[in-house]
Amino acid sequence: MEIVREVASKNALVIFTKSWCCMCHSMKALLYELGASPAVYELDQHPSGAQMEGALRALGCTPVVPAVFIGGAFVGSAKDMISLHVEGSLKHLLIKAKAIWL
Repeated sequence: MEIVREVASKNALVIFTKSWCCMCHSMKALLYELGASPAVYELDQHPSGAQMEGALRALGCTPVVPAVFIGGAFVGSAKDMISLHVEGSLKHLLIKAKAIWL
């Protein structure tokens, strides 16, 4: 679990994904469209991917990917991100974490 917490705390915006996952691709596209440059960890291509995936499961990430952390805190999966974006609070979270600037 420490590896995920360490990565999340060192970056304003982190997304854990798998290269073949269409929802992961959609979440990355949304974040890029908002002007963010997330630290992206492709679990199926990263040397510590299996360990990170286990840590995400232990943290309660369901589904495991995409898993988004903003300002060091777990925000959620694709469903949670879409909800935040629709209600208008995703951009504010990204600004507060200094993941994007106006």
